[in-house]
Amino acid sequence: MKRLAAYAGLAAVAVALDQWIKYLVETRLVMHQMVEVVPFLALYRTYNTGIAFSMLSSFGDTGLIVVSLAVVAFVLYLASRSTDDQWIARLGFALIIGGAIGNLIDRAVYGHVIDYILFHTPVWSFAVFNLADVFITVGAVTVLLDEFLGWRRQQGNAGPAD
Repeated sequence: MKRLAAYAGLAAVAVALDQWIKYLVETRLVMHQMVEVVPFLALYRTYNTGIAFSMLSSFGDTGLIVVSLAVVAFVLYLASRSTDDQWIARLGFALIIGGAIGNLIDRAVYGHVIDYILFHTPVWSFAVFNLADVFITVGAVTVLLDEFLGWRRQQGNAGPAD
């Protein structure tokens, strides 16, 4: 249990940082007004009533809260089954859980998720997202990296085929 405390701490820091930044966004950014940071990155406060790219918005608040709780429970299950040498995956699981809880708090409190990061060019823009989404994405990539490294280790231990 003690070894998992660091991962729980990372998830808690992710939630706290996400919620703090969303508080700043809510109190300091005008809704739907772009604030350029650099030529391809802007702050743009908006609300997402769905999950990624506003998908599943027809599920409603309760449905999305249930989906979010199921995802957190599933990731906790996967994390509990990880082995001691899968510390990279555990970092990823902690980030996924922290990001999911951050967005879950928004959905439960406000009925939507607060998004504010916009990558764009003069003729194209990516979906607006938030730090919790970054945590979820980086966490998923980290878990995949750990799986790939584990697969490579197995390939190296198997030796050449006869």
